[in-house]
Amino acid sequence: MTSTATTATTATRTALVTGASRGIGRAIALRLAADGVRVAVHYANNEAAARETVDAITAAGGSAFPIQAELGVPGDAEALWKAFDAQADGVDIIVNNAGIAGPGRIHEVDEDAYDRVFAVNAKAPFFILKHGLDRLRDGGRIVNISSGVTKVAFPDMTAYAASKGAVEVLTLTLAQTLGHRGITVNAVSPGTIETDIHPWMADPAAKAHAASFSVFDRVGQPDDVADVVAFLASEQARWITGQNIDASGGSGLGL
Repeated sequence: MTSTATTATTATRTALVTGASRGIGRAIALRLAADGVRVAVHYANNEAAARETVDAITAAGGSAFPIQAELGVPGDAEALWKAFDAQADGVDIIVNNAGIAGPGRIHEVDEDAYDRVFAVNAKAPFFILKHGLDRLRDGGRIVNISSGVTKVAFPDMTAYAASKGAVEVLTLTLAQTLGHRGITVNAVSPGTIETDIHPWMADPAAKAHAASFSVFDRVGQPDDVADVVAFLASEQARWITGQNIDASGGSGLGL
């Protein structure tokens, strides 16, 4: 495929959302589908969860299909786009959401753990976008999910924070690179979001502590982030690019 693809002439746009089988990615997929977007629901290993996301979209009258590709391994981007190409011809929205946490202070992070975090969180989005640009139609949207840990020092997530910092710089660079095609490139930085990857929130005291970071005194929900992504993916956000939108509920404003 070539970069000569033009803006979609039909009302239906197509989106790729990585890590869309659960959590924030699932909420983004559902939200985009509610806006009439056909969604490629990417997953790494949990096919059942991806099918649940697709089924939820189709039950609501939307359109979606699952694609599988493990990220953070050689050839991951090529495998992802091969699976995508089997079911769609071109893309209008790319949301790089998939990521892993990789906790630990610098003296606790070994090279294998560091390489794994960067392979999934920074390298995979880079090459997904590299190989996706000849499929992304002019006037398209790229949204990269970053994190609030790039805004304040968070020593317990050193490698993770560094990987998300790389994503933010990539966002800025690509906004400049792709502007001539009418493509916007933005990042969204959530704070603490209540998903199944945070089982510690089952402890009321721990959840209350997390809620205290936000000026609204609650933890974020996946829909809080999905709505921001949907806006950036819309025509209404056509004049916004190269930005990192804080979606943390005002976390850390008093620091």
